[in-house]
Amino acid sequence: MDSRSEIRDFLVTRRGRVSPQQAGLPTLGAHRRVPGLRREEVALLAGVSVDYYVRLERGHLAGASDSVLNAVADALHLDTAERSHLFDLARAARDGGGGAAEEGVPEGVQRVLDAIGSVPAFVWNRRLDLVAASYLGYALYAPLFEQSSAGPVNIARFKFLDPAARSFFYDWERSIRNTVALLRTGAGLMPEDEGMKALVEELSAASEPFVRCWRDHDVRLHWSGVKEYEHPAVGRLSLPFETLTLPGRPDLMLSVLTPEPGSESAQRVRLLSDWADAHPSLAASARMG
Repeated sequence: MDSRSEIRDFLVTRRGRVSPQQAGLPTLGAHRRVPGLRREEVALLAGVSVDYYVRLERGHLAGASDSVLNAVADALHLDTAERSHLFDLARAARDGGGGAAEEGVPEGVQRVLDAIGSVPAFVWNRRLDLVAASYLGYALYAPLFEQSSAGPVNIARFKFLDPAARSFFYDWERSIRNTVALLRTGAGLMPEDEGMKALVEELSAASEPFVRCWRDHDVRLHWSGVKEYEHPAVGRLSLPFETLTLPGRPDLMLSVLTPEPGSESAQRVRLLSDWADAHPSLAASARMG
């Protein structure tokens, strides 16, 4: 994940997705050799010289001011996640970005998870390792923990390399696109993390769908939404979630999944609890792993 290549490919793909009409530019009926905007059009919209924008697109973001980055983001119609990613790439170009993610979770986090007894909750890192979970979190992700032979359970590795993922994650295609976008976001925050680099290399070598999604350079924030599963024990689950970054650990996120009260998914979460009670070794073996 060369930083200049990351910057170039990100800006080129974003530029290719904005039409002159979207940008408010006249087309004059001329044949266009490139999809989306030309470099000189982005430069015009951002209020910088063409030569300067070309340097930015070649990966030279280190000297770019926040005002220039915001102007480029506006010209390319970047959404909140994309704008944040652009700033992460610039920060990495200036100072090397974040290093390796710390291992483990802060003391007391597992106790907090253990206190969340009625809904699934889990802590994950930017590599999408599941590093800690509540009792129902382990039960929900039982197919992942049962398939993991060593090391942390990794959501991306399971989705792309385990055939069981296609039936476990409802709408697998949409799910994998979201997963790769989260990995891209994490890579922008921690470009020097060797674990992230190794994971991307592993998945790139083993999975064509991963390569297809990775080359799109999509990024994503993951603060709220709905996760959907086809759990082998209780069936279809549609679970709204909220995610928080752990204080002092920007590499770790806590996600809590809460079904709508009175919904079928709420009933099935209760069934999931009963199923987990019948399999008490699951959480213990997952923690040992």
